[in-house]
Amino acid sequence: MSLSVQQRGSIFLVVTVCLLVVGICVPFSGHDLQRTLQIAIAVCAVLYGLSVTSQERLVDRFTAFGLALIIVLGLVSSALARQPLWAFTEVALFVGCAAIAVAFAVLRRREGESLDRLLVMVVVLLCLIKSIQYLYAGAVAFSSGALTLDPDLLLSSFSNKRFYGQFQTFTLPLLALPLLLPKAFRTQRGLIFALLCVWWLIAISGGTRGTWLGLGVAGAVLAMLGPWGRRWLGWQLAAVSCGLLLYWLLFTVLADYLGIEITNAARDRLTTTLSGRGPIWWQAWHMLVERPWLGFGPMHFADIANKIAAHPHQAILQWASEWGVPSAVCVAALAWRGGWATLTVVRERALSAERADLLRLCLFAALVGALVQSMVDGVIVMPVSQVWLALVVGWLLALHEWRLPAFAAVPWLRGAWKTLSVLAVGLLIFIAARDIPHITQAQRQYLDSHDNLLRPRFWTQGVIAR
Repeated sequence: MSLSVQQRGSIFLVVTVCLLVVGICVPFSGHDLQRTLQIAIAVCAVLYGLSVTSQERLVDRFTAFGLALIIVLGLVSSALARQPLWAFTEVALFVGCAAIAVAFAVLRRREGESLDRLLVMVVVLLCLIKSIQYLYAGAVAFSSGALTLDPDLLLSSFSNKRFYGQFQTFTLPLLALPLLLPKAFRTQRGLIFALLCVWWLIAISGGTRGTWLGLGVAGAVLAMLGPWGRRWLGWQLAAVSCGLLLYWLLFTVLADYLGIEITNAARDRLTTTLSGRGPIWWQAWHMLVERPWLGFGPMHFADIANKIAAHPHQAILQWASEWGVPSAVCVAALAWRGGWATLTVVRERALSAERADLLRLCLFAALVGALVQSMVDGVIVMPVSQVWLALVVGWLLALHEWRLPAFAAVPWLRGAWKTLSVLAVGLLIFIAARDIPHITQAQRQYLDSHDNLLRPRFWTQGVIAR
């Protein structure tokens, strides 16, 4: 008996949510597990995309051909790269993320606002679980009798606190949605606000300046987008204030009372230093100057050894140095065009209290925050942030209302996309099957010959230089 389209969508959604919960919430999770689960989500998205036939318009002709050009340039750059397999893997990852975005967009178009409610509940659930884990770890640390406490150790399930911060950049704006809904109960608002305060406490104690910067810019943008944007900002500022108060009470008042010394305090992060980014930014710049047209090949920043990182912590420099300047210009143009289209709708609906319009506002804030953070951090590199970026983009695509009449479908382009997506996830599965059994051994060998520091890219040991 064949499954209905609705049943296929439900299976895709349930499996994806379960994978997200595992990747973000289980204590033993980390970069490698999250990458594996990202591949699994991409496989599910491709299977769902193959199982449904949607004639609805998600992008216009300009965007479709722009994406096609980016992929073609990436394939050519990969073929000319020093390690073509790794370069093609990066292109496959890009296609996989696009497939995730398309799958969520198609599913949202079919399910409507019921899917919005469910996904917001998932966001709340994830943040609640992580908050409980953090508070429990804090209670254990304060009651352990230790003389020092590092707040970074209270963060779990992520290989680096910056990766945790990237996840918060996507979820902090969305957590404010229930606070904006006019029909929300007072008790519900109180509980959500308390969760938002704790979530900000974690963001403050984590010390990820990219998150602070991204959400600061997002708040400034939303302040100019009408009363609902300013109300969103008001809730966030109130939660930040409560988060700062909680941080002071826990890590200053309580710590002093118990005689505990706090290391890696948030105030130590109030600097304007680049934290080692300068040399890797220069490396990326020299790479794009040397090969401006097609770059060194996707993922090939990790092929040039340095003592800092396997990616430049700057999205534009990374794309231009690896994929080439023309590809980077295409990506920037599509990002600007999509952002401007969303901004236009948000401004036109500035007075609307409809759930979809308020959701669009929060999603736009998350997108702005993530894009700003990507200028100083690896948002376009890490598996969790890649999945959430795809989710946010797909969500916005589904909510977008087109003004121009739909263009005629291009059958060969649709068929080419399906073929490419299947090949992409096939390559990702091959890489995972090849590498996962030997990941621990590869990490140990790398650490034995280097300075005891792993540099994440595709895997936790992300350096591909031979």
